[in-house]
Amino acid sequence: MRIRIIAKDQSFTAVLEDSETARDFVSLLPIEVTVDDHNQTEKVAALPRRLSTAGAPDGAHPVVGDVAYYAPWGNLALYYRDFAYSRGLVRLGRLQGDAAALGDMARGRARIEIVPVD
Repeated sequence: MRIRIIAKDQSFTAVLEDSETARDFVSLLPIEVTVDDHNQTEKVAALPRRLSTAGAPDGAHPVVGDVAYYAPWGNLALYYRDFAYSRGLVRLGRLQGDAAALGDMARGRARIEIVPVD
């Protein structure tokens, strides 16, 4: 499954994994969220509800381009820099293309939607 994240003049596409948490995330789409920067490492957005983490590992070591769910806060995380292992982090998928460009994404509204299959 592919998703698109659209914020002002930027658009990013990601490929999601086949996991319970990723499927639960897709059930929220399309969605409008407020994106903010966290720790000059990731863009974060609050989700309207907690996602299922059934079958997910205890944590993950995120790298540039990872799309993840941070269960303790209930938010989406889009990594534009590598970060340390984080307990409660569930990897949802990977951004395609230049993930470092996420660092330039301004705080504000973004739309996340499913990319239709051609």
